[in-house]
Amino acid sequence: MNVNIQTVHFDADSKLVDYVTNRLAKLSTFHDRIIKVDVFLKLDNVVHQIKDKVAEIRVHVPRHDFFVKASSKSFEESFDSALDSIVNQIKRKKDKLIA
Repeated sequence: MNVNIQTVHFDADSKLVDYVTNRLAKLSTFHDRIIKVDVFLKLDNVVHQIKDKVAEIRVHVPRHDFFVKASSKSFEESFDSALDSIVNQIKRKKDKLIA
């Protein structure tokens, strides 16, 4: 599984990158043929001065891509929410394939 982490409008510290990498390692338990995972961490200031932290995850598996986007006040919270959603998508897809 190839993991690509990109940050937009800021530089991530090693603690955040390690957190994302460690959490992504658990994805292989839900699908054994994951080719590539793209993670985009962005700062989003739409209306207010307080910037929302946005996490986008794209998982590439043979013949299908999963994508999820989540935002909150911290990157860890955004990433956890997005990861939960992507895990649910993968589980649903696998259940459909088995049934």
